[in-house]
Amino acid sequence: MEAIAAHAGVAKKTAYRFGANRDELIGLAVREWTDLYAPALFIRPDSVQDVPRVLRDILESICAHVLSDSAVRMFRLLTTEFPGKDSLLIQYQRNGVERGRRMLADWLAVQHERRLVHVPDAVMLAELLLSMAVAEPLRQIALGVQPPLPVGSVKAHLDGCLSLILPLIQRKR
Repeated sequence: MEAIAAHAGVAKKTAYRFGANRDELIGLAVREWTDLYAPALFIRPDSVQDVPRVLRDILESICAHVLSDSAVRMFRLLTTEFPGKDSLLIQYQRNGVERGRRMLADWLAVQHERRLVHVPDAVMLAELLLSMAVAEPLRQIALGVQPPLPVGSVKAHLDGCLSLILPLIQRKR
């Protein structure tokens, strides 16, 4: 907590107002990234033709937050060995990866129920889509092959992901 408070430029007592311990603070930080892109997942396509635009907007919003410099630094930290890593990984997984996957799966399931897409297994598609659209750029950014967003761009990458996925899930117009 002392290191976190010092890094944030606040007193340790102030840091404790936000979380009881380091794990809780990390969980809150990671959850904030998913909170920031959550509004995009409330957008409902008007029609089958509108699905590609809305899905692209969702993926762009997710990438803008989870491929940011601070998110990439957190990912890099979690790829190293340090005391307490296991508990931080649990927070990262629960508040970031699993929550984001669940939110996207819920959106896909709603669009399936509305008969705008054909997605029999929304959880599996969400996992695969996020693996393609987010995990690969995160790997490239973490390795230094690409710069973090907003300096870098994932536009061409998302174009490729969507050109592969959309024909598989789109309903006939």
